[in-house]
Amino acid sequence: MNVYEQLKAQDISLPPVAVPAAAYVPYVQSGNLVFLSGHIARKDGKPWVGQLGRDMTTEQGQAAARAIAIELMGTLQAACGGDLNRVKRIVKLMSLVNSTGDYTEQHLVTNGASELLGQVFGDKGKHARSAFGVAQIPLGACVEIELIAEL
Repeated sequence: MNVYEQLKAQDISLPPVAVPAAAYVPYVQSGNLVFLSGHIARKDGKPWVGQLGRDMTTEQGQAAARAIAIELMGTLQAACGGDLNRVKRIVKLMSLVNSTGDYTEQHLVTNGASELLGQVFGDKGKHARSAFGVAQIPLGACVEIELIAEL
């Protein structure tokens, strides 16, 4: 199946590129690599606010990371000129998880994004990754993820 058949099978509609909230652009291409700016978790169109280990569970964090992956694919589609089938590989994700000092499941939260990208892109979706716990994310969001892809 191609990328769009996978998205349809998962009942996923990609959103348009979000307008940046500060002094940056949504993506930059350099050679065959495209770098997507960090996307924060959103729920019902607003920042998905919370802190893992305090008022959010790992499962809720995974859902937030999955939602970010959908937003990232929408931005990546724009970066690809409207065709995600141009993606040769998802190269790397970097995930920031708003979490308490004793919370240690950032990697499991990030699986929400990693697993969806693997389902949609197949082997092309297997990527390197970093997952960090941080004290705060802009607007109080629970998770922020950036992505690098090869076209």
